[in-house]
Amino acid sequence: MSLIASELEEVWRALRASSPQRDDALLEVRVKNFRGIRDLRVPFNYPVCVLAGPNGCGKSTVLFACACAYRVPGRGPREFVPSTLFPNFTDQREGGSLSDDTAQTELAFHYLHENERISMYWRRGNRWKRRGNTQPERHLYLRTLSNLSNPSEVRSILQIARKDYTTDPMTPNLLVFAHRILRQRYRNLSVISTQNRDLLFAEVDSENDTRYSEFHMSSGERAIIRMSRDISQLHNALILIDEVDTGLHPYTQQQVMLELQRIALRQQLQIIVASHSPVILDSVPQDARIFLERDDKTADVLMMPAYRDIFQRSLYGQSRDRISILCEDAVAEGVVRGVLDVLNTRMGLRHEDFSIGRNAGKNEFPAHVRTLGKFNKLNSFLFVLDGDAREMESSIKSAASESGGNVQPLFLPGNNSPECWIWETLRIRYEEYGTSLGMNSEDIRRRMSDIEQMLGEDVQQRDVAKTRLDALASEVNRAPAEIARIVGQMETENRDREIAEFLIPFQEQITNWRQLSAS
Repeated sequence: MSLIASELEEVWRALRASSPQRDDALLEVRVKNFRGIRDLRVPFNYPVCVLAGPNGCGKSTVLFACACAYRVPGRGPREFVPSTLFPNFTDQREGGSLSDDTAQTELAFHYLHENERISMYWRRGNRWKRRGNTQPERHLYLRTLSNLSNPSEVRSILQIARKDYTTDPMTPNLLVFAHRILRQRYRNLSVISTQNRDLLFAEVDSENDTRYSEFHMSSGERAIIRMSRDISQLHNALILIDEVDTGLHPYTQQQVMLELQRIALRQQLQIIVASHSPVILDSVPQDARIFLERDDKTADVLMMPAYRDIFQRSLYGQSRDRISILCEDAVAEGVVRGVLDVLNTRMGLRHEDFSIGRNAGKNEFPAHVRTLGKFNKLNSFLFVLDGDAREMESSIKSAASESGGNVQPLFLPGNNSPECWIWETLRIRYEEYGTSLGMNSEDIRRRMSDIEQMLGEDVQQRDVAKTRLDALASEVNRAPAEIARIVGQMETENRDREIAEFLIPFQEQITNWRQLSAS
C-alpha cells in the first residue's frame, strides 16, 4: 500500500469515529420537479462526499440546492436562497413568451442541528417560500468553476490598479492547506481588494524573488490558494466545491482530497464536492461516493443504489484490461471466486484480470445493463445471477438491446439461492469436504443434521438456507463466503457435476472477452 493510500485510510477511520460526536450535519437533500429532476433523494452518509456522474445528471443542481440549506452568518438575506442561486428569466415585453418554467418545485432538507433532527423546505409556486422548521444557521463556503478568461471580467479586475485599494497579507495559518499541496514556497501572499473585487498577489521564495499576480497563476494554484484562504478558519461549516479536480494533476487531486478530509476532521467541517475524476472518487470511502444517472427512457435523475468499484472503473476508463463480474451478494461472489481459482490455472489467467462487484439485487440488473450499454461497456462485463433469478433473463437481454448490445446473463447452479445449492452439495458430499472445512467428515454431517433439526427441513426457502449456512459457518469458524468459495472451487474441479451448467457458458464468455481485448 502506498503512503498516501495509507494516510487516506487513516483519515477515513478517524472521520468515522468523529461522526457520532458532531452536533450539526446536512443529512439529506431532496429535489422535486426541478431542472429535469422529478424526485431525487441524496443522503450524505460521510463527512466528505463526492457527487459523480455523466454531464447533465444533476450534480451541480444538487450542490447548489445544498447551498440553500442554511442561513449564513454575515451574509445578505438573499445570497444563499433559491431565487438567487437558481434565477429565472421572464420575458417582460408585451406578449413575451420566453420564460423559464416555474412548475411546482420543492427543495427539502433534513438536518442534524444542535443534536436534534429537523427538516426545512423551500417550495416554489409563483415564487420561492420557506416552510417547516426555522432555517438553521451555519457558515457556508461555495466555490464554483470559474476562471479569468472572460474579457469583461479581466478588464473589471484590472481597474483595481487605478483605484484606491487595500492590501491584506495572508497569514501563515491561512496557507497551511495550500503549503501541504503546492510545491511553491511563498515568501508573501496578499489579497488586493476594492469594495467588490479582489486579486491574489504572490511573492515566491526563490533565487529570482519572483512576484506575480493571479493572472499568471495556473488555475489549480489559484483554486488551492483561494480555498486555503477561505476555509482555513471555518469551523462546523458546510463546504461545497464544484468541479474540485479542475486544473489539478491526478496526484494533486489526491493530495487535495486528503487535506480536505484532514481539515474536515480538525475543524468539524462537512464537505460535498462534485467531480468527474476517478482519482477524486478513489480518495473517499465507497459510501461517500454518490453516483447520479439520468434514465434514458424516463429522463429521470436517479441515484445508483450503491456505487460500486467495478462501475467506477469501467465508466471512468480504469478497467480496459479487466473483465468485470457483477453478482448479487457475498455468497455468490464466493462461488465465483472459487470457480476462478480453478479456471485461472486452466485458462492461464490471473486474479488481477477480474474485478468482482456485488450487492446488486436481481431487479437492479436491467438498469445496470442500460447504464453500461449507454457507455459501450457491456463487452467487458459478465452478469452472474442466483439460480432463482432466471425469470430476469428476458428483461436483462431487452435492456441490452436498447443500446444495440447483446448480453447473456449467467445463473449459478440450481434453481434456488446459492445458499440452497451449497447446503445440498455439502449434505450429499460431506465426506469430501471435511478436511477443507477443518473438521472430520462425520462431524460435518452431524453438525449439519443438528442445524436442520433446529431450523426446520425446508431448505428451499432462501431465508432458511441463509440461516443454516450462517450457523454452519459459525461452527467451522469461517465466513459463509469462504465456505461458498471452497464449494465453488471443489465442484469446479469435478467437471461432471451440476456446476457445469454455469461453468461452460462462464468459460465461453471469458474466452470471448479475451479475444475481443486482444483484437
